Amino acid sequence: MQHKALKYLAVITTFVMLLVLLGGALVTKTDSAAGCGQSFPLCHGQIIPDDLQFETIVELSHRVVSATAGFLVLLLSVWSWRAIGYKRETNFLAILAFFFLMLQALLGAGAVVWGQSDVMLALHFGISLISFAAVLLLTLLIFEVDRKFDAKSIVIDKRMRFHTYGVMIYIFVVVYSGAFVRHTNASLACSDWPFCTNAQWTSLPLNPSQWIQMGHRMAAAFIFIWITYIAIIAFRHYRHQKVVYYGWMIAFVLVLGQVITGALVVVLRLNLVLALSHALIVSLLFGLLSYLILLMSRSKVNHNKND
Repeated sequence: MQHKALKYLAVITTFVMLLVLLGGALVTKTDSAAGCGQSFPLCHGQIIPDDLQFETIVELSHRVVSATAGFLVLLLSVWSWRAIGYKRETNFLAILAFFFLMLQALLGAGAVVWGQSDVMLALHFGISLISFAAVLLLTLLIFEVDRKFDAKSIVIDKRMRFHTYGVMIYIFVVVYSGAFVRHTNASLACSDWPFCTNAQWTSLPLNPSQWIQMGHRMAAAFIFIWITYIAIIAFRHYRHQKVVYYGWMIAFVLVLGQVITGALVVVLRLNLVLALSHALIVSLLFGLLSYLILLMSRSKVNHNKND
């Protein structure tokens, strides 16, 4: 099997990057950001602290996983460049994956040593998502998924390209607003769902935390409606192009799962498993949309050649 060892590395790296995303969410959800004090890269000035509290274990584990991810992403980037550098996206994705992972690590270190505002802390998840998506796309290229789906023969019209690019940009608004909710401890600012207080659903939010929470809900509602609309277009016009059709069907299932887990987080009062599932689903959705963007970039080239 061609590039067998590289494929193993790619799968492992993708999985570890998912752990980095979930680890960051776990640190925030459990208020473990100060688990190692203001010491970095050491933890309370030691490699392994003598007093291992829960918050310390969570923060230290996240640092270890992030460091491991950095090494794996660097190795994958260099190896991919040497093995499949002939594919036009390879070098860009390799640089993107490593750069944004290092940027996320530096911002995390800065937050530990000097502290950061909630506005800046909320950027961490989005930056990690970009690195994860780049690693995922590299993995798909290594497995030659693009060849299996005959990606270069796909033709996507201007309407679908507009909606795909638009929803990809907009998802950053949703991701950022969700991260901002977590970092401002506004997850349970509204006691009911879908409105802040169903008994008084016509009332406006009463404080900044409720405004942040409802702002995220509105952003999530809009992306659900948007992806549903795109999935309908795919169902009507792209059933003959299986990768586009199934891609948007899966996107619809993921965004539906995102809405359901978000609602259950409120109803069940911040259940940790559901909260992490919420972060996992949006990570998978972002990765899927990134692959659809890659397909569109090839579709556009192919379309221009046919004109």
